[in-house]
Amino acid sequence: MFSYRATAKACYVGYITQAAVNNLAPLLFAVFHTRYGLSYEYISILILLNFVTQLLIDALSVKLCRIFTVRTLVIAAHVLCAAGFVLMGTTPLFEGAPFVGLSVAAVAYAAGGGLIEVLVSPVVESLPEDGRSKASAMGLLHSFYCWGQAAVILLSTGFIAAFGDTDWYLLPIMWAVLPAANAILFAMVPFPDQAPPSEQPKVKGVLRRRGFFFIMLLMLCAGACELTISQWSSMFAQRGLLVDKAVGDILGPCFFAVLMGTGRLLYSRFADKISIYKLLIGCGALCAGCYLTVSLSRNAVLSLAACAVCGLSVAVMWPGTFSLAAAKYKDGGTGMFGVLALCGDLGCSAGPALTGMICNAAMSTGAAEAQGMRYGFGMAIIFPLVLIVSALWLYRSRRLTTK
Repeated sequence: MFSYRATAKACYVGYITQAAVNNLAPLLFAVFHTRYGLSYEYISILILLNFVTQLLIDALSVKLCRIFTVRTLVIAAHVLCAAGFVLMGTTPLFEGAPFVGLSVAAVAYAAGGGLIEVLVSPVVESLPEDGRSKASAMGLLHSFYCWGQAAVILLSTGFIAAFGDTDWYLLPIMWAVLPAANAILFAMVPFPDQAPPSEQPKVKGVLRRRGFFFIMLLMLCAGACELTISQWSSMFAQRGLLVDKAVGDILGPCFFAVLMGTGRLLYSRFADKISIYKLLIGCGALCAGCYLTVSLSRNAVLSLAACAVCGLSVAVMWPGTFSLAAAKYKDGGTGMFGVLALCGDLGCSAGPALTGMICNAAMSTGAAEAQGMRYGFGMAIIFPLVLIVSALWLYRSRRLTTK
């Protein structure tokens, strides 16, 4: 007989799966570029497909949660992730146009990842108290995304370093085992008592509240701040800084994930003692500094260090905003988390896509590849700046956020 502790562990594995959804393909972008001739524009489209699909799922989730049970949806999410990873590893080998196969795979695993993102947080919110606050539980949950990201980078980079990129297609197939196994676990663990799907609270009331607009803006910027570096740092290290792939992946995106996870663990311990508004403002300032360093520095070590420290700067943005919304709008239900995930994924799409487009535009006018990437990171600084402004408004208007 499984306990709610097993349910929490299944949720943690769900976030590791979500990390694989967002970070496995970027580690293979250089392989796709060299082996299949995918341009930066096509790679940007793959990123966009991932997060646009998650956006659509986020938007549909409000309706889906009123038709199907959470258990049914979360199991379906993991099955879609497993199928997408298998397709990623197999379709480019048989398709005349590998981009088409990779696009189909991206849609499949992104659909699963979008559902996981919407469903897992409210499940953890609804679990019986185990001695920690809801904000602490949310910080701990989201830290598993970071450990998953670090695991994806280390294991995948180690595989390619050991066996070369000829057998790259085995990687996504092996990663498919994780969501497949977790789907089985979710079928057996207990779920907290929840209202029937048709009686789930409607989110329209929350949307009409003035402060919720700024919380949505926080989520958008949090997604953009986190994913721009996460998606492009491996490619930037290899093509822009001319660093060996294994070294670049470990010093850049892997350290990024470790520091982000460390930040979220610290948040889970001290969430009740720190003002989330001040924390978001400080993290936004640190994030802006990291983006500025990556954009302006010509030193490879300093640039990679800024990529890594950026992980610490974005650590609290996503879980902190979720916790803030859950505390302020207790009647929001699963639909509110769907709206927040929609905003976050909009940022996850906009940030990396904007960086890729600016890079392409700069290169088309004669800029070097490294300089084009730096221009892209420089433009992305707008997201932490908007986050700071939004957090300042919420901090100064705390009484308005519940009206």
